[in-house]
Amino acid sequence: MEVSILYSAIGIYLASWLFQTFYHLFFLLKPSQFKPLAPQQEPMPLSVIICAKNEAQNLKKFIPEICQQDYPQYQVIVVNDCSSDETEMVLAQLKTQFNNLYYTNIPLNKQHYQGKKLAITIGVKAAQYEHLVFTDADCRPASKLWLKSISSQFTSEKQIIIGHGRFEKQKTLFNLFLRYETFFNAVQYMGFALRGKPFMAVGRNMAYTKSLFENNQVFKPYLNMASGDDDLFIRSCANKHNTTVQLNYDSQTISLAPRSFSEWVERKSRHLTTAPVYKFGTKCWLISEPLTRQILWLLTLCSLFFPTFAPVALVLFSVRLLTLHILLAKAAKKMGESKLYWATILFDFITPWLVGSVWVINMFSAKKKKWK
Repeated sequence: MEVSILYSAIGIYLASWLFQTFYHLFFLLKPSQFKPLAPQQEPMPLSVIICAKNEAQNLKKFIPEICQQDYPQYQVIVVNDCSSDETEMVLAQLKTQFNNLYYTNIPLNKQHYQGKKLAITIGVKAAQYEHLVFTDADCRPASKLWLKSISSQFTSEKQIIIGHGRFEKQKTLFNLFLRYETFFNAVQYMGFALRGKPFMAVGRNMAYTKSLFENNQVFKPYLNMASGDDDLFIRSCANKHNTTVQLNYDSQTISLAPRSFSEWVERKSRHLTTAPVYKFGTKCWLISEPLTRQILWLLTLCSLFFPTFAPVALVLFSVRLLTLHILLAKAAKKMGESKLYWATILFDFITPWLVGSVWVINMFSAKKKKWK
């Protein structure tokens, strides 16, 4: 009986190692190999859309950076979504400073919860131009070339551009975890997109065409969902032909990081509400990766009690960790994420447990998570 259990454990270990190796080389390798398309000779006019709910202070800080991009022709549309702070007053003041800024207000309706999807729809309808770029009110562009860089990937075929939205850097272990988890997720979903299997994006940095949104009733089946306007759009409209990524530093946005663990849990919980609508194949990949990762960690530790198996397990585990380290290092270099990939050593094991815990909380939580 003990021998059969040992052989079963060895089989599970090898299967998990093979899956991890394939996953890394098939998906995580692609971002490090990405070569952006040459910019269009004539930059197309753009509409930048921002949905804001009680974001007066952030708008005051970040709208000037968005309205002063090095780009020939664009407008910035802010949808004030039922704010109860001074958002409207701040927008009115900013409007006097920037001719390319426009804003509209959604009045507060205490009887009906409208959610961010309505704000996005209004912003799209108000857009003057065909090519749209989306970000959030608590984000700033990484450089003055943000719009030029993200929009350079639009072609007659590529109608969706998935960008990277990083968190601001702070000197705390918690902030390091936030930035690493965001970076790893970006490498992962960009890798899927480059393999022709797009499944998500981040609303703080993505772009798509107005006609694509209007020709698909994107949000109609999901009006009861708390979040996921970005993922739901990808779910409804993205495919291997019309979607690409842009990951260099100039194309990125930098957003305010969660100030506490509980705030991160709340954000992650809202994001995970869209996981059930992912395609079946995507869900299988996304569940299998952290599962096999944890199996490797746990069985490697258990192998230390079996001298015959331990050397092989340690070698295979080291190869897996080294491969992941190299792939993330190459992606980090392309994305300007400095030496963030070193955090793999710290967070490779613990991240699936933390995210999995939030997922379990979501399953048993009856609380409705709202757009704030």
